[in-house]
Amino acid sequence: MADHRLARQAVVVASLPADCDALLVSHLPNIRWLTGFTGSAALLLVARDRRALITDFRYAAQAPGEVGGVADVVIDRANVWDRLRRLLEASGLTTLAIESHVMAVRDAERIGALFRGRVIPLADVVEQLRQVKDDTEVAAIRAAAELAAEALAEVLPTVTAGERELDVAARLESALRRRGSEWHPFPTIVASGPRAALPHARSSARNIVRGELLLIDYGAQVDGYCADVTRTVAVGSADERQRAVYDVVREAQARAREGIRAGMTGREADALARDLIACRGYGDAFGHSLGHGLGLEVHEAPRLAATVDTVLPIGAVVTVEPGIYLSGWGGVRLEDDVWLGPGGPALLSDGRTDLIILDA
Repeated sequence: MADHRLARQAVVVASLPADCDALLVSHLPNIRWLTGFTGSAALLLVARDRRALITDFRYAAQAPGEVGGVADVVIDRANVWDRLRRLLEASGLTTLAIESHVMAVRDAERIGALFRGRVIPLADVVEQLRQVKDDTEVAAIRAAAELAAEALAEVLPTVTAGERELDVAARLESALRRRGSEWHPFPTIVASGPRAALPHARSSARNIVRGELLLIDYGAQVDGYCADVTRTVAVGSADERQRAVYDVVREAQARAREGIRAGMTGREADALARDLIACRGYGDAFGHSLGHGLGLEVHEAPRLAATVDTVLPIGAVVTVEPGIYLSGWGGVRLEDDVWLGPGGPALLSDGRTDLIILDA
């Protein structure tokens, strides 16, 4: 583990501009990736000759155990920003990069006030490196996806017409936790009937009605890594139109998850599903991108979108989640997690996309 973290830090240093002495990492997922620290407050200085993690009293025992020897752990009981100032003054650094894409303006102003040298805004330095997952990261995402599939398999047979979306979401989140999910990467979406036409609906107090579609978008987390899965099922029965729309989404998703490859652009990957959905007459009903990267964050690079010409790297883990949403009627989305290996795509989630009709 330590070797992985040290190697990651070395790559970050090598990625810095020649005239930059260090990067101040403030984004917690990046700090975790580089050091193993899982706390809620820290700053990490990645300099060419030193790594220092600054945190507060709450993590005086936790931080050294998690970080080990991959960085100096500095605990400040009063003010981590003042400790950073003293550390920078003692270091002799003249140029410091900050994570401009995530740092709050107030914190950037603090840096400007406490650092006498030049501050360089840099974006996505660590995130670009995090796109490529090693074996342990892929295994964690696979474990999270397996856990998620088991939880849904437990909950679906218990769904009944007349109960609230919130009740289903609660049972699913409970099942996830009982199986070992560390947390929910995002609020579980259970959307029934017309509400399934809302791609990011919130689970509500609406009662589920027999004969409707039920869209369930949920996640699990293992060792900090996220799985993200969506299934759409029918409650009691499915009519001809529901089956027809479902079949288009299922075909589009299968085409994308089987055809996606490292080396494609995000635009090309997105087109695998989008072109088929458009040809079937539902192009205007698929308004979001095909997918996104997965890792320590549930939404991270790379993006699979019609506006993205960035190449998908070997080793990325992405979601493949086309959907059709028809206002006032409902919607269908199917989502699986896919590793872009050197030999082609590999499913990490269960890939079950046959239309399930609940006995509700």
